[in-house]
Amino acid sequence: MKAFALTVVLIGAATGAAAQSPQPLDAAKLEPYVKSMWSKAGPEWASVLTLDETNSICSSTRNAPSPAEYDKIVAREKATIVFPADGNVIGDWKKGEIVAQRGTGGQFTDTPETYRGGNCYACHELAAKEVSYGTLGPSLKGYGKARNFSKDEARAAYAKIYNAQSVMACSQMPRFGHNKFLSEAQIKDAVAYLFDPESPVNK
Repeated sequence: MKAFALTVVLIGAATGAAAQSPQPLDAAKLEPYVKSMWSKAGPEWASVLTLDETNSICSSTRNAPSPAEYDKIVAREKATIVFPADGNVIGDWKKGEIVAQRGTGGQFTDTPETYRGGNCYACHELAAKEVSYGTLGPSLKGYGKARNFSKDEARAAYAKIYNAQSVMACSQMPRFGHNKFLSEAQIKDAVAYLFDPESPVNK
């Protein structure tokens, strides 16, 4: 999530620079400027304020990598996925509902007790009973039911939540597992929220 936030800042700056000037963006000048805005963050933030190869490509291409770069990103990110050792990708949907609803965490002012949520409703429609949701991502209402509660589809959903760029290069969805923002248990619970027949997502 932290790296995702930095990527959004860089992409926004790149877009603004392009609108005001035909000159190409100088990343060497931009990155130190962005990092300076996080001067009050602790030393543990140093690594997340440095773009990895995937985020660098997505930022420099404004989320429009070449076909060759696209394929390299997907292959590289797919290799980072760590599935549960027991092979089970479905947890507790009630806990998954909390993961989906909570938008806390991911700030340098967090305490060790701060709950990190997925904030899924910020981008997706999920349960029909929820009236407030974002539309940046597709509707996930009835997700598991539409896929006949398939175990293979649930495994694919786990991979997508763990690292969205393993499915779509330069996806705007955070790499929750890859960046260790959500725990394995939380990702399993989020998958359960999508796939459990009793989940309000499938009602």
